[in-house]
Amino acid sequence: MEPRRRRNGERVNPNQKLNRVVLAYSGGLDTSAMLLWLKETYDCEVVCYTADVGQEEELDGLEDKAKATGAVSAIVEDITDEFAEDFVLPAVAANAVYEGSYLMGTSLARPLIGRRLAEVARDVGADAVVHGATGKGNDQIRFELASYSVNPHIKVIAPWRYWEFEGRSDLIAYCNQKGIPTTSSAEKPFSIDRNLMHVSFEGGVLEDPWAAPPDDTYLLTTPLLDTPNEPEEVIISFEKGIPTAVNGVAMGAADLIRTLNKVGGRHGVGRVDLVENRYVGIKSRGVYETPGVSLLHTAHRAVESLSMDREVMLMRDSLIPKYAAMIYRGYWYSPECELMRKIVTETQKPVSGEARLELYKGNATLKGRQSPNSLYSYSFATFEKDTVYDQREAEGFIRINALRLRLRALKEAGLD
Repeated sequence: MEPRRRRNGERVNPNQKLNRVVLAYSGGLDTSAMLLWLKETYDCEVVCYTADVGQEEELDGLEDKAKATGAVSAIVEDITDEFAEDFVLPAVAANAVYEGSYLMGTSLARPLIGRRLAEVARDVGADAVVHGATGKGNDQIRFELASYSVNPHIKVIAPWRYWEFEGRSDLIAYCNQKGIPTTSSAEKPFSIDRNLMHVSFEGGVLEDPWAAPPDDTYLLTTPLLDTPNEPEEVIISFEKGIPTAVNGVAMGAADLIRTLNKVGGRHGVGRVDLVENRYVGIKSRGVYETPGVSLLHTAHRAVESLSMDREVMLMRDSLIPKYAAMIYRGYWYSPECELMRKIVTETQKPVSGEARLELYKGNATLKGRQSPNSLYSYSFATFEKDTVYDQREAEGFIRINALRLRLRALKEAGLD
């Protein structure tokens, strides 16, 4: 078969013969088109691999769809528990937030999927792995860094970098021409990523930073006008920085996040609309729903405020932007990221207790917190009469700490 050509005329697959590839398959627009395109371009067998990371109904009928489009086999693997326990909750324990507001639902899932993609390729004897990430985004980096961490010699095919399609509207036309079913349309060509932790939306009208998301965009959160008119309280318990129970009911990681997604989503909590800085240097607008983990972050910070030493917190907080950037940019399996997780684990040893939140009209308001390891002392903190703190001692403390400022002022005034 004559290989297809790129838009600039170069060959897509020069001197490359592939017998079998493993495609990271979501069943969405990009990978649906990609499956048939791979067969037409490389004349190879395509094994579809779908990681179930909690996307729920998106998986319905996926195996049948993949095989109907030409896959020799389709693997759907449930790795939700591993995602929740080993990726989401450690990020919550670190308070890892990218650029102040993105909780990184996609960033955390991609390394796990990329690693399993390479492992499946090894198991089925594939020549290469294939992903549907564009050449403009972060996911290409996340998938490939994770795959290379498993197999340094793995071949990677990223069709968006060189196939003939110039945009999502071309893919929609291709799918329509080939009879490949897709939920995308020219009117709503969103790129949607869903997992246990969040749902993200990009593309289409959202590419205009001034345009409001359409009313029917959201999947997990109730519009504020339709949320309950009465507040609801929720109590979240933690052991060593890891959430363990909701309202006194012990739960595993995945079930706990699902429960909080429902509670938070019912009250419209967890919507974020931001313009973020991709690793490749492009600014991108994303709209996100992360109801459950938004509640976890608020509650976790509250328990930390009681139980974590001030200087430890200050040092850990200074590392959060760097750690979040590592995760966002795909370096989950790097030595520096592994070191950060060890540091976070150490800081979380005293972080046990519970926080009480009130949910109402998109807000999660902290109402109380308690911890068996609390460093808060009523005797010292009270504004009433006490017998443990001599306020006169503050004078010497302030004068010593002001010494360098006083010396500077004297120097500037020529009085030293």
